[in-house]
Amino acid sequence: MSEEKHHHHHLFHHKDEDKPVDDDAVAYSETTYATDGYTGYDETTQVLADDPTPDYKKEEKHHKHLEHLGELGAAAAGAYALHEKHKAEKDPEHAHKHKIEEEIAAAAAVGAGGYAFHEHHEKKEAEEEYKESHEKKHHFF
Repeated sequence: MSEEKHHHHHLFHHKDEDKPVDDDAVAYSETTYATDGYTGYDETTQVLADDPTPDYKKEEKHHKHLEHLGELGAAAAGAYALHEKHKAEKDPEHAHKHKIEEEIAAAAAVGAGGYAFHEHHEKKEAEEEYKESHEKKHHFF
């Protein structure tokens, strides 16, 4: 019975929870117990040591993916803004509603564009960090 895996049912599932933990990577482990004496609740928390070599290529790929999502969001919100502008012209009875929705979609498009711009710079930063970590150092003196 003690060898069975005890599952906690939480609202969010962490994908790293099910991965086996390398004992060499554990910095320390802490077990807590209930203070009321009735529940018998205990939880073990393992704090993992930081990876000494960060994966800059993986980080760059991640930011590139998020940049593309931002671009897609900007394009979709922009298209929706144009759609609402067209509807405002074609439906004068509800023009005010369509105009408001157009402005909201335009603001969302600007926000998504800003997010894509931010992720573009994060991607470039990761690329520069990769180059710095892999370049040969020339010492002239």
